Amino acid sequence: MTVWKATLGLLMAAVFWGASFVATKTALIELSPATITVSRFGIGLLLIFLLIGIKRARRAFSRQNLVAVAALGFMGITLHQWLQANGLKTAQATVGSWIVATIPIFVVILGRFVLGERLGWVRSIGIGIAGSGAIFVIGQGNPAALWRGQVGNFGDVLFVLSALNWSVFTVLSRKLLLTRGSEVGAKAQADETPSDRDPLGLMFVVMIFGWLFSLGWLAIDGGWRELLTMQSQSIIALLFLGIAASGLAYAFWYAGLRSVTAAQAGVFLYIEPIVTAGLAWPILGETMTTGAIVGGAGIIIGVWLVNREA
Repeated sequence: MTVWKATLGLLMAAVFWGASFVATKTALIELSPATITVSRFGIGLLLIFLLIGIKRARRAFSRQNLVAVAALGFMGITLHQWLQANGLKTAQATVGSWIVATIPIFVVILGRFVLGERLGWVRSIGIGIAGSGAIFVIGQGNPAALWRGQVGNFGDVLFVLSALNWSVFTVLSRKLLLTRGSEVGAKAQADETPSDRDPLGLMFVVMIFGWLFSLGWLAIDGGWRELLTMQSQSIIALLFLGIAASGLAYAFWYAGLRSVTAAQAGVFLYIEPIVTAGLAWPILGETMTTGAIVGGAGIIIGVWLVNREA
């Protein structure tokens, strides 16, 4: 895949995910997080299967990296959706999307401590600015009130954890995509050129594992009965989440990770909160506060400083 195609795909993924916060918030009126997750990724799996067929999926991985692929499925699908869907029960969609925009910061920090990549003073300053911006957003423009526990909620905490989780998922996914041969782990050999591993086929298998893990969540939750009584707005939200935010967006993200670095891909997540804010006002009635604007600007500036040399 050429760089410009990867760029376009990553851009579309960010737009779809930005809109997904609003769609998920809408679906949560009638459906549980487990029901939403199983339904949307069931639709996404069907779409990707129609795009690639079973043969490409079989070539995407081997038995040696089965555990790694299953772990990615749990992290990138089941755990990530559990954190975000439950977070949206109490957090505003706009606030959640701004918190998610800090993902590139976590990617760089992980690169420093896990891979030994250079951090530098510019990136350190960027991390500080972005972190302060996130605190400003969560604190609704009053960080002191946040420390006193007067603002913020458990949903905001879940979104911070989801940002960290997605960062780990992104780094490990890129490592797997770049690994040549069947081994993954200490003996794996990875470089900065794409391997012959098919990203769309790999994404399909990752999504299968994530969907299977989510079935266990749904069985415990018992939310499948909600599908029988949901109204048209929930049906439209689920179709968007399944086709655009699950099937297409995840496929675009994996294809892009094969052509650009994890840090470069993370930059596209700047777009998510802008899309979310643009849709949350007319659909959910959420207003853009001064604190969100100032804090969001800090997040964007900080993440830009962190990734400008990526």
